[in-house]
Amino acid sequence: MAVSVDLAKALDKAYEDKSLKEILDASPAALAGVTDADAKHLEEAFNIKTVRQFGENKYFAIAAALAAVEKAG
Repeated sequence: MAVSVDLAKALDKAYEDKSLKEILDASPAALAGVTDADAKHLEEAFNIKTVRQFGENKYFAIAAALAAVEKAG
C-alpha cells in the first residue's frame, strides 16, 4: 500500500519538492521553524548535522515519548 504525506508545512520552502533521502540528509534547518543558528547549536551540543540524526537522537526520542505518554494519559 502506497502512503502519501504532505510535508509542505513542516519543511522549509527550499525542501518541499525534495526526495525523502534529500530531506533526511539535509541540515535540520530544512525543517520549518529551525533556523541555521538553531542547526548550528544542535551540531555543537549533540553533533547533529542532518534531519536523520535529529530524528534518531535518543534524547529527543525519549522526550517525545514522555510527552506522548503524558498526552495519552
